[in-house]
Amino acid sequence: MNVYRRPETVVIHADGPLQATTSVAPPIFQTSTFKANTAAEYLRIATQSRNDRFYTRYGNPNHTQAAAVIAQLEGAEDALILPSGMAALSAAIMSFCRHGDHVIAQQHTYAGTHKVLEDVLAPLGVTYTFVDQTEVDEFRQAFRKRTRIVLVETPSNPLLKITDLRAVAAIARERGVVTVADNTFATPINQRPLEFGIDIAMHSATKYLGGHSDVSAGALAGRSELIERIWPFCVKLGFATNAFDSWLLLRGLRTLVLRVERQNHNAQAIAAFLASRPEVAAVHYPGLRNHPSHALAASQMRGFGGIVSFELLGDGERVEPFIAGLSLITRATSLGGVESTLVHQSAMWRSLMSDDQLRAAGISPTLIRLSTGIEHIDDLLDDLNRALQTRGEARLTPTNVRLDDSRAQKAGQ
Repeated sequence: MNVYRRPETVVIHADGPLQATTSVAPPIFQTSTFKANTAAEYLRIATQSRNDRFYTRYGNPNHTQAAAVIAQLEGAEDALILPSGMAALSAAIMSFCRHGDHVIAQQHTYAGTHKVLEDVLAPLGVTYTFVDQTEVDEFRQAFRKRTRIVLVETPSNPLLKITDLRAVAAIARERGVVTVADNTFATPINQRPLEFGIDIAMHSATKYLGGHSDVSAGALAGRSELIERIWPFCVKLGFATNAFDSWLLLRGLRTLVLRVERQNHNAQAIAAFLASRPEVAAVHYPGLRNHPSHALAASQMRGFGGIVSFELLGDGERVEPFIAGLSLITRATSLGGVESTLVHQSAMWRSLMSDDQLRAAGISPTLIRLSTGIEHIDDLLDDLNRALQTRGEARLTPTNVRLDDSRAQKAGQ
């Protein structure tokens, strides 16, 4: 009997039926291979799709447990664990595309997605079209006879633009084209793309799902038939996750709901604070009422996420003094951990994108992407306040900053 479980319960109990021992904390199956006692048993485990007790490149009990939790969180039939978010992206695209096929993707998206399309798939004869994700008609007009997959990412990295998941899914479904939504920034706690008709939800599980900056992993969740189609590709190209990383991922998933609720709350408060400062030229956060897609975000998200992007007033020379003035918030790549981190976006992506591409993507020289952790909000606001006071401006009291959206305010309480 299928019983609906809420996310707080899913992260603790979804993998319970898969437990092979009586230990409360799942053991790590730190083995590359598993023995068979008979020829018949060996034949069974060697030929059964995704058997998790044959050879760890094919599957492992730790992979199966983490996948079970992610599948239930996303409302999917099945899920697959991969060694990184980039492996998940590559597997999703290359499982459905061949020479001469076509991909539709967003102009505003993770730089790694651009590089996979431009540097890996294009030489293999797969073409692509980038569209403005905020214009649904651009998706419709981009379809070709051999379009095989539509890639969306919402909120997008790093400008937090919002894609209308329901509209894009409907357009693709009419044409029999697979849709993949990168749900890394939102997490399944804030957004479940499959509820809006998307076929596959994708994650860099290195980020929020792991949540402690100590694991590299990726995940895909969707209908069983789609996951079964992707799995052989992963086996053949060696997209194998080790057991310890899957175990760390499962451990991180246990606290996902609690972490995301706090990160939502912190990000909303930080976005409101930054929007009030004269040193800040722009704040990009869908939880702010003046965000151009605030209403759309509110219609498909339960919370607005833990990422805030903002642009300092002035030129790029303003960024380094600001970052040097921080003591709690750390400069580090990646995001979604329990600790707050930030990056100077154009500096980080300069090795992946040309100046023209950065400008086309709307990444200004002063754009900073901040990933909020689970620290106390007053301490984070104090840290930002000190770093912004480079010209002796009057000190604001962070604890008195009013949050812009009552929905997000309640999410952290």
